[in-house]
Amino acid sequence: MNKYYYVYIMSNKNHSVLYTGITNNLKRRVYEHKEKKKEGFTKKYNVTKLVFYEHSQDVSSAIMREKQIKGGSRAKKIDLIHSINSQWKDLYNDL
Repeated sequence: MNKYYYVYIMSNKNHSVLYTGITNNLKRRVYEHKEKKKEGFTKKYNVTKLVFYEHSQDVSSAIMREKQIKGGSRAKKIDLIHSINSQWKDLYNDL
């Protein structure tokens, strides 16, 4: 069985806040954000909408990609989101 690691971007309702994370179980992790199961940034800023994700089978590559995205400008993150989700639709239900 192949193991996947997901780098993802979430946003709030108005798209004014972006959050980048990494997980090995995207559906569970996004559910935790949506239900505000853990204290932190996403709970504080009501970040509940999955707007981008990509996967890798290599955890090191996924970690490097997360750092690359986090280190980029907001404009680069928006371009990345638009590359697969120009409508900013919540991708959670498609998982």
